[in-house]
Amino acid sequence: MIEFKNVSKTFRLGKREVKAVKDVSLSVEKGDIFGIIGFSGAGKSTLLRLVNMLERPTAGSVLIQDIDVSKLSPKDLRTRRRNIGMIFQNFNLFNSRTVAGNVAYPLKLAGGSKKEINKRVQELLNFVGLAEKAKDYPDQLSGGQKQRVGIARALATSPDILICDEATSALDPDTTADILRLLKKVNRDLGITILLITHEMHVIQSICDKVAVMENGEVIESGNVFETFTEPQHETTKRFIRSVQQELPSDQVLEEWRAGGGGKLYRVIFKGDVANDPVLSTVTKKNNVDFNIVYGAVRELQERLFGNLIVSFIGEADAVKNTLSDLHKLVELEEVYSHEG
Repeated sequence: MIEFKNVSKTFRLGKREVKAVKDVSLSVEKGDIFGIIGFSGAGKSTLLRLVNMLERPTAGSVLIQDIDVSKLSPKDLRTRRRNIGMIFQNFNLFNSRTVAGNVAYPLKLAGGSKKEINKRVQELLNFVGLAEKAKDYPDQLSGGQKQRVGIARALATSPDILICDEATSALDPDTTADILRLLKKVNRDLGITILLITHEMHVIQSICDKVAVMENGEVIESGNVFETFTEPQHETTKRFIRSVQQELPSDQVLEEWRAGGGGKLYRVIFKGDVANDPVLSTVTKKNNVDFNIVYGAVRELQERLFGNLIVSFIGEADAVKNTLSDLHKLVELEEVYSHEG
């Protein structure tokens, strides 16, 4: 659906060059919700703007449905842009137009008849849950309602692709969750491919199928969200993941554990179907060992279970050794704390 081939973008600021995007290659498949995450200045916004040619690449190609959009004529590019909806961080609504007027605006630009426009606007406002707000103005709406209007407007021309520029970063957590559910509905019910950028890992965790992590204009890691969360390779990716899940107890908790005579601690990672099985209970009973879950949880990620537990084992040395050996065959296991440490 969308393919970046060795794409670079360099800005010239006076005599200085700023390389915002450096040799990026990515593929976004039809039907994906694909997230691009990075800290401020990583180049993610620039990469997003290359999709609809709001910025043009300095090098490389951006293909949409196998068409290099950088080579389109102005007329063909305008036509192509109608198939790409865009949602903005700060909503970008016309304060002088009603909710219905904002949603109708791209349809009027496309030359639709009044009857067709009114019908489409009503359909979209029903879809985003704002039918009763049609005659209100943006200043009368909450932030979440404004973003719903923005989503309805982006869907007006029935696009194949929806690109989201930090669409939830101006919203509170509850409203963010509502907007993310709506975006999943857009993807699921309308079959629209979504490409979004964010600096919030919980957004990636909540709705994305795949993710690319950017730093200094480069993609440093990309892949399936479940795999990226459970086996991050780059330190920046690990930092983002720690923002939504703390892998280890705090130093204070560990110090209290040590002061209380606590022994070695192990991280036990459960993925997929094994997270449904009583692995710890079965293995420790077999070896006559007790276990204590000190920290962690089992949670859902991409409709699969992922467990990250910090566990201590109590028993005879040989029995504990056998327990660890048996667990290694079933789950990921590593020592993370020693009472001598």
